[in-house]
Amino acid sequence: MKIKDILNEMKLEVLNIGKDSEIRGGYSSDLLSNVMANAKEGDIWITVQKHMNIIAVAQLKKIPAILIANGGTLSEEVLKKAKEEGITILSSKEGTFELSGKLYNLLIKNQAL
Repeated sequence: MKIKDILNEMKLEVLNIGKDSEIRGGYSSDLLSNVMANAKEGDIWITVQKHMNIIAVAQLKKIPAILIANGGTLSEEVLKKAKEEGITILSSKEGTFELSGKLYNLLIKNQAL
């Protein structure tokens, strides 16, 4: 399932549009070391973290999209780095639990998992 397909199905705010990569799964965590140890290439990452290190972790793990739970925006510096790296940044006012469930069901429905 492509990032644009997820955007069409879920009501998400786009903070930065990157490459329209294939999303193969998802990972929800706010602990960066946990994401580095367990997230997979092609996952969309759901987090409440908003600092520069999320871009570094996404780049390291080849995560094409980050979904910021509980709303908010990122600093211009973080958004600039996301743009340079081609990483899509999305935001939602919904919490991690709700977003994880919706994303899981969407990926199952579209047989991405």
